[in-house]
Amino acid sequence: MDFRAFHQLYRAAYVRWAEIHLGSSADAEEAVDHAFEQLAVSWQAVLAQPTPEAYAWKVVKNRTIDLARRRNRRPVVADVAAFETYDVRNALDPIGELETSLLVYQAINDLPDRQRDVIILRYSLGFDAATTARILGISPAGVRSTARHARRRLRQVLGLDEQEGSRDGHPTD
Repeated sequence: MDFRAFHQLYRAAYVRWAEIHLGSSADAEEAVDHAFEQLAVSWQAVLAQPTPEAYAWKVVKNRTIDLARRRNRRPVVADVAAFETYDVRNALDPIGELETSLLVYQAINDLPDRQRDVIILRYSLGFDAATTARILGISPAGVRSTARHARRRLRQVLGLDEQEGSRDGHPTD
């Protein structure tokens, strides 16, 4: 794949993901641009990887983490996302809904990396399984399986009834 085509295909998704973690569009763009600079310099080596997309994803994640550390920030997924949900804005009990949202987002933060990435890409950013698979450099079946395990783990951590959780209304594609 041509570097420019790769950049055009993945940059927007990478920036959206980094913005969730950094809490800033400008910081997200900076982190992703640095990642793409690193990828461009070694593009032939990237293409020689078994899965160039998976390699690029690791570079983006590392650059995002590096930027957060340089700015003395911790991940902001739980902090920002909990306040920006439709349910909190429109709840009869916004404080109760906020507590629930914070618990959910903290549980997501505590998932293993791959599960957290799949959950954020699928359910926070709304990518389908095929797009999520392309971004992560894994198969769509791998995305579905990882999402299923992550949802099961979240239901356990949050103390939700297993039968109720199996009908969670999330797409399985």
